[in-house]
Formats: sequence, structure tokens, C-alpha cells
Amino acid sequence: MKLNLKNPIAFFDIESTGVNVAADRIVEISVLKINPDGTEQVLTKRINPEMPIPAEASAIHGLYDKDIAHEQTFKVFAPVLARFFDNSDLAGYNSNKFDIPILMEEFLRAGVEFDMNNRRFVDVQNIFHQMEQRTLKAAYKFYCGRELENAHSAEADIRATYEVLLAQIDKYKDVEYTDRKGNKSVPVQNDVDALHQFTNVQRNVDFAGTLVFNEKGVEVFNFGKHKGKPVAEVFRSEPSYYDWMMNGVFPLYTKKKLTELRLRAFNM
Repeated sequence: MKLNLKNPIAFFDIESTGVNVAADRIVEISVLKINPDGTEQVLTKRINPEMPIPAEASAIHGLYDKDIAHEQTFKVFAPVLARFFDNSDLAGYNSNKFDIPILMEEFLRAGVEFDMNNRRFVDVQNIFHQMEQRTLKAAYKFYCGRELENAHSAEADIRATYEVLLAQIDKYKDVEYTDRKGNKSVPVQNDVDALHQFTNVQRNVDFAGTLVFNEKGVEVFNFGKHKGKPVAEVFRSEPSYYDWMMNGVFPLYTKKKLTELRLRAFNM
């Protein structure tokens, strides 16, 4: 099967020093770029995170300080990576919650512009979890009928993710899905727009889900004492809340969106 594409789509997987999007760093990234004509490009790069890799992280992905000591930092590699992604839509396994947010943090930290507007995000894990409920290894076995070798190797994982998506499209092309509100649809289609809509379960304003859109399309807080309240209203009634968040341990991309919303709130 060939994926029906309007734009290139870049499947990517990140290995890191940990799972804290705001504090941890990338140690390896692998990108499988599928072009609309079906041609493929692969870019795999180890990164010096400029911080020690915790033993528990090394135990998962097998990369140790000595393995990345002489590699480029993300800031040096970032322009090359941004050009490789170019105008691609993005896809991965659990990418909406982890890979995309940590990638954006690294680009922002490096001072390299990486525009996320008008890109589509396809999270293969969300298709799997909503349609079957389960890990990449289990998904690969379930959909492709094979054991995943070299799990947690970035390139092996992302190749498996691509194969799983193709198998999902084939398996669910005529399968009806009922959401929590009772709405029925056939959401898994060979169309990146449709996959984007289905796999972006929560309508996040930022990738961390600190800010979300409510049913009316208004940006609201998704945590703390102001959960569910419109961001603009809170900033106008309690201006110090913006300062508290900007000085807190929140991802840089979250802070970027907060600043945009604050400026809009006071220009309305």
C-alpha cells in the first residue's frame, strides 16, 4: 500500500535523557521522510545533550555518555534537521505527547525557527489505543504479524511505526468508530487530514496540554485553580498569573503560546 499524501510526511522517533519535556534533551533522532511520489529519505543522528544521560534512560535506549561525547549538539545540528523536515507533516508513535513537544523545545532553545502552523500531526499510537487499546512492539505484532527486532533503536522503531500505520489504514478502511459522545464515523482513512483529526484526541493549544480549546474553541487552562477558565479572562483579572507561569517550570513552547494569548487579550 502507498500512503496517499498531499505533502511529505516525516515519521520520527526521539531517544532522550528522560521524559521531562522542559528539562530533558535529545540524544538520538531518526526521521523517515515519505514523499508524495512514494520515495523515502532517512536521517538518523546522535546528539550530544550537554548533560549526563541517566542510567535508567541508558538502560532503555542503550546510549551512554561515551557514545555521544563527540557528537554535535542540537544547536549545531538544528538547521540541518529543520531543512530536512521542510514542509513535511509529522508522524510518530506517541509523538503528540512526547516527540513533537521535546523537538519544539530543542528548536526554541537553539533559536532555530520551526513553524508548526499548517502542519498535520499523525500519532499512530492514538489510532492503536482508540481502535485496539495497547506498545509499539504489541502494535507491530498485532498489525504486521511479526516480532519487532531491536526495539528502542530509533530507526527500527520509526520504520516499524510507518509499517504499522500502513497496516492500520488497510485494516480499518471500512471500520465504523463510535466516540464518547455517540458520534459514528469511519475515521481511519488513507488521508493525512483525516488521520490528523482522529489522532489529535485532545485539542491542545500547546503540545504539553497545559492549555486546551474548549467546546466553543476558546483557549482555557487545563490545570490548577483556573482549570477550564479562559486564558484571556484570567490574564485580565489576575495579571500576576502570567508572570508566575513565565517564571515556572513550563515548556518554552507553552510560554510562547501564553505570551501570544496575553498580547491578544490586551489588544482585544
